[in-house]
Amino acid sequence: MQQSELPKCASKPKLTSIPSDITCVADYEALAKDYIDTPVYEYIAGGSGNEQSLRANIEAFQSVQLVNRLLVDCSAGTTATQLLGQSFRHPVLLAPVAYQKLVHPLGELETARAAEALDTCMVTSTLSSCTLEEIAQAHQGNRWFQLYFQVDRAHTLDLVRRAEAAGYSALMVTLDASIQASNRRAKRAGFQFPTAVRPENLQRYQPPQQVTLSTDQSVIFQGAMAEAPGWSDLEWLLANTSLPVLVKGVLHPNDAKQLAAMGVSGVVVSNHGGRALDGVPSAVHVLPQIRAALGKDVTVLADGGVRSGYDVFKLLALGADAVMVGRPLLYGLAVAGALGVAHILRMLRDELEVCMALTGCPTLQEIDRQCLWHSEQETNQHAHRD
Repeated sequence: MQQSELPKCASKPKLTSIPSDITCVADYEALAKDYIDTPVYEYIAGGSGNEQSLRANIEAFQSVQLVNRLLVDCSAGTTATQLLGQSFRHPVLLAPVAYQKLVHPLGELETARAAEALDTCMVTSTLSSCTLEEIAQAHQGNRWFQLYFQVDRAHTLDLVRRAEAAGYSALMVTLDASIQASNRRAKRAGFQFPTAVRPENLQRYQPPQQVTLSTDQSVIFQGAMAEAPGWSDLEWLLANTSLPVLVKGVLHPNDAKQLAAMGVSGVVVSNHGGRALDGVPSAVHVLPQIRAALGKDVTVLADGGVRSGYDVFKLLALGADAVMVGRPLLYGLAVAGALGVAHILRMLRDELEVCMALTGCPTLQEIDRQCLWHSEQETNQHAHRD
């Protein structure tokens, strides 16, 4: 694909109704290959390194089993919840996914339409291919803004002020992707960004000057990491906004505790969808430790590999207050625009409600580790710790 070209998906007609044989997220993922140019699909579906973390995100859910309960009255059941003092119809959020015009000519505006229709919180990416202001106009419900620190603090502050002015009600700061890890699958497919798809939120800012390195300096340590944010940058941000701040990319309990001590309102347990450091564990594996480290008072979200409402339920049972989905929204967007994204959200919600009803949990507050099956060894270990 030449860099000046648009992805083929930009002109391919989308479905205007949902065929009856699309019954789950996996169906959209399979069908999306016919609606997305191959290099773009490989960029979206691929992960970093050997894709160990990408695979682990999916496989980890298979190791978690549910326990059904009998004769529980769920006639007054609800998925309503509170996050950061805000009311939500359900605990499924749309993750901050960049460059959505790669799969649809209207990009994030179509996703915003779906979020509006399904009462879903949309987290808008700093690297969105529509401006945060345009997206806010298309979605009047709960909306948060995902922030990447810019090299120039003035640019970071301007992004924050724009998000505040546009009515975003929380900031989600991504801190686990200071270096762009190699997506080998995209490279092999010859992926290049088309010039028509760009980070619209950053167009008003001058790009940072390129760092000149000597021959004995590292392009990683003295290059990319020289511009990476530090703890002082997060302290500065917390002092310069009244919005609640969540930090995305938390995998270590000690980091979680330090963030909470600094005044962060919440964390997102995430390995960046297997697109950052390869070989790290999935949210499924570390979420219980993060929740134990933070207690009940700090908001905890999780993402990575979620492909069904059953996966959503499992993350809630392991300690999450809410769950985000990323790649599935792109698959739905590619196939059927806003209709496809809305259908995926509807299926996730329906499957979550099925899990709640059959495990005897009419409300989200009743979902906990007692809803999961544990081996005799795990049960003895828990008893010993207690």
